[in-house]
Amino acid sequence: MGNRELYRILVVDDEILVRQGIKHILNWEQDGFQIVGEASNGREALELIETLRPHIVLTDIVMPVMDGEELTRLIKHNWPEIEVIVLSSFSEFDYVRSTFQSGVSDYILKPHLETGMLLEVLRKTAEKVPALSGTVRQNAEPGSVSMQPTLEKLLAGYEIELDREQVEEWFPYPYFYILGSSGNASVTDELKALFPRMAVAKLPCGPIAGHPGLCVYVLNVDEEGREALPPKLKMLHPASLTEEGELLWALSDIFYSLDQLGGVYRDGWQKLLQYGFFLPLDAVLMPDELPEPQEVKEFPLQAFMEQIRRLQLDEGFDGLERYIAWHTKAYTAEVFEFKSLIGNILFNIIHMLGSLNLNVAALDEAKYAYFKAIDEARHVSGITSLLEEFRRQAEDCVQSAQQALQSGNPSMKLLLDYIDEHYAEPISLTEMARHFHFNPSYLSSFFAAHHHEGFKEHLNRVRIDKAADLLRKGDIPISEISSRVGYGDHSYFCKVFKKSTGLSPTQYRRQYAERVVKEL
Repeated sequence: MGNRELYRILVVDDEILVRQGIKHILNWEQDGFQIVGEASNGREALELIETLRPHIVLTDIVMPVMDGEELTRLIKHNWPEIEVIVLSSFSEFDYVRSTFQSGVSDYILKPHLETGMLLEVLRKTAEKVPALSGTVRQNAEPGSVSMQPTLEKLLAGYEIELDREQVEEWFPYPYFYILGSSGNASVTDELKALFPRMAVAKLPCGPIAGHPGLCVYVLNVDEEGREALPPKLKMLHPASLTEEGELLWALSDIFYSLDQLGGVYRDGWQKLLQYGFFLPLDAVLMPDELPEPQEVKEFPLQAFMEQIRRLQLDEGFDGLERYIAWHTKAYTAEVFEFKSLIGNILFNIIHMLGSLNLNVAALDEAKYAYFKAIDEARHVSGITSLLEEFRRQAEDCVQSAQQALQSGNPSMKLLLDYIDEHYAEPISLTEMARHFHFNPSYLSSFFAAHHHEGFKEHLNRVRIDKAADLLRKGDIPISEISSRVGYGDHSYFCKVFKKSTGLSPTQYRRQYAERVVKEL
């Protein structure tokens, strides 16, 4: 193929199988093209375009987050030199037409996507790229093989027939390792400086669960390198390998043939990196140095949320922190499930505090930033840090409410709303005072001074109003109504109801029914 420049292609589709199919439908480099990246929606694609600067974007039209129509419009506005080819189904064709107004170069119907048609459209589109126009040849030199596509197919699990002479040219030594980090750190020069007799190839790896960015290498060493590699790497701290800070580094078990690359990557190295999410940050994780894993425990979510409901934030968050710390021992937990649990806990805390009529506006506004930070965390220490920040915000939320009650003019609405939401429960002045961390005697005095009736009178009135509403709505037994509105004693309920309305519950229901009949 010589040293000719290749057309850079970015593939955008929300279906991973479609992306995989496109990546392996052509011998890309032999035909003059190179897939430089892939994205699952328009927003991801825009981020990649900033750094990859592809010549051609091959995009689906219907995708979540940002669809192909909006992506095309933004590409043509910001990078008019980039050509866009749209993929669509028959049912989306009218939708596709609108993209032509934004400057789409061509489109391909997915049911007709096959090697010949794709190559024809790509070649036609490539002629529109000014910098490389006319450089695509119908065929490259016969028999030419490129390392990156070969490694990519091996990683994807394809069984391919390797050219042994070509493999030996790339990797002349008998021993292989996979070394990689959870971030975009480039250490090729450092590795070659440490091990002059080493072949290093950067692997074309996409993100895996819990790690949005990866930098992975296949290392090929001789006998001397096999003995020296683990101890030398162990001496290096992540900070000495990258300026990005806390990155996880993992070294696979040794393997002896490039045919084993995909299996070692999927079944060994990826799991090792997942374990490293919970383990203390070390120079490089190695399989034979892992501690004995402990059993993954289930988080007591119901008990935790009851602590939050009672505003026992210290007890609740301390327990959550202990649970997270346990994962340094129970490191085989699924990172995705762990992150989902933490996100769910934060969401439930905000909802619970809001249901208690606390001002959660700041937490509610920040929640999506928290969710994003959880998703992007490369190590459990990142989860711990953001949880500390969330805890401070939650405590501020509770303290603001308590200070409002303890000031000279606390919020009467806060108290009334609490009663309105909890009247069906066996609440008392003491219970409500405890809930708001307030003195019962002062709360009683404050309630009477700032409202037209005392606490007990107001609670009874709310309950009787709710009971009257239920009596008017149908034939629910009166004994059931009494328990629904917070009275455990049926006789006492009837007594309070008659004192408040002048009628017994039975009389009230009968009188209301007679009035309805007369109005018909």
